[in-house]
Formats: sequence, C-alpha cells, structure tokens
Amino acid sequence: MRFVPGWVLLSSGCAPVVLIAGWTGAALCEGASYNPVTQTISVLGSYGAAGFWVMTTAFLALGVCHLLTAWGLRPAATAGRVALAGGGLAALLVVALPAPSSGGSLHHGAVVVVGFTLLAVWPVLAVKGGPAVPWALRLAPSLMVTAAMAAGGVWFLIELRRHGDAGVAERVVTALQSVWPFVVAASCLHHSRQRAGRTATAR
Repeated sequence: MRFVPGWVLLSSGCAPVVLIAGWTGAALCEGASYNPVTQTISVLGSYGAAGFWVMTTAFLALGVCHLLTAWGLRPAATAGRVALAGGGLAALLVVALPAPSSGGSLHHGAVVVVGFTLLAVWPVLAVKGGPAVPWALRLAPSLMVTAAMAAGGVWFLIELRRHGDAGVAERVVTALQSVWPFVVAASCLHHSRQRAGRTATAR
C-alpha cells in the first residue's frame, strides 16, 4: 500500500468547509431575495449576483482541494484519482462558465453534469482489490457511497423539475461528494499507521 502524505487530510478536509462556507456566505450577501431551500448554488455564482465573488472563490478553492487530494491519494486506483481530479477541474470550469443572471446555460449545465458524474463514480473507480486495503477503498462502502450520490442526483432532478426543494437536494448531494475524499484520506492514513504499528511490534 503506497504512502499517503499527511497534507492530503488538510486538502480533503478543507473541501467541504470552503464549499459550505461559500454557499452560506454568498446567501447572506443575497439576503431575503435568495431562498436556499428552492434555489440552486449556481444562482449564487451567477453573473450579477451579490454573492458572486464569495461563491466564485469557494468554487476555485474546492477545485484546488480536489486536485491536490487526487494527487496525494496514492493508494487509490488511478482511474478514481483521475475522476476526482476531473471533478476538481469541473469546479474550476464552473468559475469560467458561470450561470447567467437569468435563464439557463448549456455550457454551464454541461460542466455541472460532468463534474457531478465524475465525483459520483470516483469512489468505485478508486477501489483496490484485496483484504489489506483501507476500508474506504473497498468495494462495498464505495458502491454504497456512489449509489447514495446517484440517488441524491435523481432527487435533485425531481425537485428541480417540480420546482420543489432543489436547493436542499443539491446541498445534500454536493456536501456528500465533498466529504467523501476526506473519509478516504482519513481511512488511508489510519490504515498506514496501523500497519506501521504492527511492523514496529513485530520487530
């Protein structure tokens, strides 16, 4: 099992913090005109929004966090690390292609869909075989997390179509996607320390 640098815990742990702080701060800038229950995060980062720069900064930081984490998660399978890095790049592209102040945007929507898909499938793609792997890189928990993310995506689409609680659904699934890299990093570091402890004891 390859070594995981300690800073991966920081980069992965910062991802959910900057994301949640970003949408919270941007919503405060918008005031009563913004409804976080029914309106999406993209609204906060759209052209002309009062919280545009707050949300934009959060997207930038999120993208960098995912890229750094993908680079440092050496025990994960390469395909999973590439997918996680792709999710980070998608967050950066959202900054370059923000939603318009009114109406929709095909380019913005496409980037969001690609980013969501990559972050939903990376847990399964990162799986490593064998019993001597960190818990979070095993098939069963990875399948469960990917299934939960997919279900969250379906929930979001349903709420968006019926003009319901799309903001809540989006926040739940994006929060899960931003937290899972931290869980994987913590699992890898814990596994490495356990192995080091067993090796020291054996000596």
